[in-house]
Amino acid sequence: MSYSISSKNTRIGDTNTMIKTILISGGTGLVGKQLVALLLSKGYKIHLLIRGRKKSDNPGINLFKWDVYKGLIDPECISGVDAVIHLAGENIGSKRWTDERKAQLLESRTESIRLIYKLIRENKNQVGHVISSSAVGFYGSRGNEILIEESLPAKDFLAETCIEWENAVDEGIKLGLRVVKLRSGIILAAEGGLLRQMEKPIKLGLGVILGSGNQWISWIHIQDAIDLFVFALENEEMKGIYNITAPSPLTNGRLTMAIATALKKSPLYFHLPARVIKLVLGEMSILALGSTRVSSSKVIWAGFNFRYPDIESALNEIYSTAD
Repeated sequence: MSYSISSKNTRIGDTNTMIKTILISGGTGLVGKQLVALLLSKGYKIHLLIRGRKKSDNPGINLFKWDVYKGLIDPECISGVDAVIHLAGENIGSKRWTDERKAQLLESRTESIRLIYKLIRENKNQVGHVISSSAVGFYGSRGNEILIEESLPAKDFLAETCIEWENAVDEGIKLGLRVVKLRSGIILAAEGGLLRQMEKPIKLGLGVILGSGNQWISWIHIQDAIDLFVFALENEEMKGIYNITAPSPLTNGRLTMAIATALKKSPLYFHLPARVIKLVLGEMSILALGSTRVSSSKVIWAGFNFRYPDIESALNEIYSTAD
């Protein structure tokens, strides 16, 4: 388990003069690893919840075992903790959505935070803040509609999952906690995720546009995503829901072409019919064909400045540092 940090990750605020301790769930995932590294660079101590029995090789990180599905958590994980960052949740697109898988996707997000709240309730300690991940799947597929935090949710599985996820996080309000929920768009990163899936055929000379290609994708560079979690942590006037997506969403077709340009490739473009995607993926096809055009105005008004506000700057940075 390796957490490294580069100088580009130290923009948010000044190094803390008073070290604080953060309990993080989901800290070993794509976003979690880089967020832990950024927090360490700023002087925070980390309590990290993990499934296995491991020892940390970093003096700033203490590891604590938990098992959400068995309802188990090391009670010592909450000792001395000032804030919780909740990232835990099974990968929404890694397996087909059977009834069993849907239950796992939901439980991994809701029961995990409830385990943490149970400890807070029993110990009545100094925890004051909860910063939780959520997702723009809350809004569902809405065509060209511009979606803000007050927009109504959809009624599909993704939206219902986000609703229950956010409701579980809001249980912390009754405990007197400051609760912030960050609805994230698609994370673009060199290390994995959607970008790695889309670039594979492009590198082979094929530009695969999904369905019509007109469906909107609300995305965010991983650096901006982790900066936003720290921004929400350190700005105590922030409460409630914020969309965390770049201010320039774009369509699937345009994203495919932008990736090709960044890779300096001239692929043969073709449309993969929506009916084929639906046949292969079933209900999960919403991940490929859904259109979600999200506004990030609220977090900008809160004072956040995006490093990578447009797709060109985001992809240029990713591919300039990729192996």
